[in-house]
Amino acid sequence: MGVAEAAPTPSLAARTRGLRKLYRTTVAVDHVDLDVPEGAVLGMLGPNGSGKTTTIRMLLGLTTPTAGEIELFGAPMPDAAASVLPQVGALVEGPGFHPFLSGRENLLRCAAAEPLLRSAEIPTAVDQALERVGLAAAANRRYRGYSLGMKQRMGLAAALLVPRRFVVLDEPTNGLDPAGTREVRSVIADLHAAGTTVLVSSHLLSEVEATCTHVAVLHQGSVVAQGELTDLLESGNAGLLVSTPSVESAVNALRDNKIPARATPDGLLVDLTSTTAPEVVATLVRADVPVYEVHRQRTGLEDLFAQLTEAS
Repeated sequence: MGVAEAAPTPSLAARTRGLRKLYRTTVAVDHVDLDVPEGAVLGMLGPNGSGKTTTIRMLLGLTTPTAGEIELFGAPMPDAAASVLPQVGALVEGPGFHPFLSGRENLLRCAAAEPLLRSAEIPTAVDQALERVGLAAAANRRYRGYSLGMKQRMGLAAALLVPRRFVVLDEPTNGLDPAGTREVRSVIADLHAAGTTVLVSSHLLSEVEATCTHVAVLHQGSVVAQGELTDLLESGNAGLLVSTPSVESAVNALRDNKIPARATPDGLLVDLTSTTAPEVVATLVRADVPVYEVHRQRTGLEDLFAQLTEAS
């Protein structure tokens, strides 16, 4: 019998090891080991002051780390910044543009500095970016007259002037109304469908749960959890939900085998602390209890986030 092959390790768009940043005696980031798989939408969560923005700035070469290693697409940063960063679009700590120029004029200047854009392509790229973020109608208005939400859209447009392999968005829905938030969610979904890796820093847990495939939770400058969102949500609660028409018989059968269980409005909830899902099903089948459906109980991202930050 042959030896089973190990699952291939996913390639990473970004990787940090032992990342640390000190501001005099203040520790902003403390030994962060972060993996951002290629093609993922990773939500970076954490309370204010947890080190999210500092970590992002170090990833992009905007801040020099005190210690640690950073790689983008396998290349060391900041040494490879000139070759790697043109493949990265970023909106960090709010956009900054010339207040007396229009939105289109500002983006034309941004596009002129894009090494991946030929001069003939610039007007079309600017128009497409403005349309993509919903600013086409306001393109000729001065930037100083834009609302906070429109300024956020401008920053997003600048990040998306050319196709990117990696897009980093620091609080992209800041100042947006519900319609604008839905548009940003749609842009992230389009990027993901195109195979682009997206890193989103956000305090809106509902938005992260709706748009992200992976999550990294930061607290007090350290990563306290990271991985696929579905796995983290399932690991946050050791419970199994069982759908059966014979709830009372199921509870009795499990309790006879010293497996805690109770009836809930959603079905039978079984505690998996001292057993496994297959053992629960086998116990019910031996007791002639019909089992219609079985799945792990999922905790909400808000509850998981509270558990992780309070425990740490």
